[in-house]
Amino acid sequence: MRVEVREVKCRRDMNDFLHLTRQLYRGVTQYVPDLDSEIAATFNRKCNHGLDFSDVQAFVAYRNDIAIGRIVGIVNRRANERWKQRVVRFGMIEFIDDLEVSRALLEAVEQWGRAKGMDKIQGPMGITDFDKEGMLVEDFHLSGTMNTIWNPDYYPAHMEAHGFSKAVDWVQIRIQIPQEVPARYQRTAQYVREQIGLRVVKPSRTELTKGGMGQRIFQLLNEAYAPIFGFSTMTEQQADDFVNKYLKLIDTKLLPVVINEKDQVVGVAVTIGSMTEALQKADGRLWPTGWWHLLKALRWKHAESAEMLLVAVRPDYQGLGVNALFFDDLIPIYNAYGFRWAETGPQLEYNVRELSQWKPLKPEFVKRRRCYLKEITEK
Repeated sequence: MRVEVREVKCRRDMNDFLHLTRQLYRGVTQYVPDLDSEIAATFNRKCNHGLDFSDVQAFVAYRNDIAIGRIVGIVNRRANERWKQRVVRFGMIEFIDDLEVSRALLEAVEQWGRAKGMDKIQGPMGITDFDKEGMLVEDFHLSGTMNTIWNPDYYPAHMEAHGFSKAVDWVQIRIQIPQEVPARYQRTAQYVREQIGLRVVKPSRTELTKGGMGQRIFQLLNEAYAPIFGFSTMTEQQADDFVNKYLKLIDTKLLPVVINEKDQVVGVAVTIGSMTEALQKADGRLWPTGWWHLLKALRWKHAESAEMLLVAVRPDYQGLGVNALFFDDLIPIYNAYGFRWAETGPQLEYNVRELSQWKPLKPEFVKRRRCYLKEITEK
């Protein structure tokens, strides 16, 4: 039977889009499901202000009326203007091991993007740099995390078969938590506090959501991430979306914010105890019991690992040892929580300054992931 790709236009189509991964990854212990409600919110203008400057279309592939693949096309006008390009992104791509299926999905996004004047296709990416991005190309045996993509090992082969090439690679870093803060970090942290006048604060949830600290953090992220591949500036409305969705749930003991003598935010590390097991137990659903597994992991029963979702330092403070303040603060807390190891989010492989900060912790480079790129040709 031939493959038919349909645009998602109604609730039934969206249900097929959401439920596909349950069929595709049943029994796969490495896969970490997203919450259905979070995926659905991606397409809701009231929940996702990234849609104010982005066009988004979801597709589902069928054979004999059975869903066998999915994909999302994204045209981020703000990013295209920033990077002076005409690119359609693809994301949330999932498919069975069938070249006809993956080809049909990617061609659907290419055609949709071409109709909007795009001349290149790249991904997996989201609307923002804080969405999941990068197809896994190594270490498929390792479990996924809350903020990263896990995919089977046949995915990269499909991309190459369809003429896609590497745009950039990200790597993640896994570290064993030391019992004590390494001396290098202690010395640097002391110098930064005494000579530069920086200090770590832990904002309350009220300060994050109503006191303006959340907005200040995202203003910093806009400054720190501006040069990074594919980044587009976050609006105030988007910042509010992320604060209300994520930051207000985080244990603020795991959220060191660095401020200077003028009380300006110059650095932040967003970390969280691993949510992998809780999300797997929830299986994409908050009800009837998914919320309990998530709440327990967030508040009481800590996993043995932590996820370092992001680290950002204001450009004029980069290279001055601000990162040592994060490690000096977090390592004792990680030990108190029983975290044995931690894993970073994806970091660009050519960002030497960022990668080198982990050297005193004897880092292990894991989970290489790739953004693929292809010219869109006329049919």
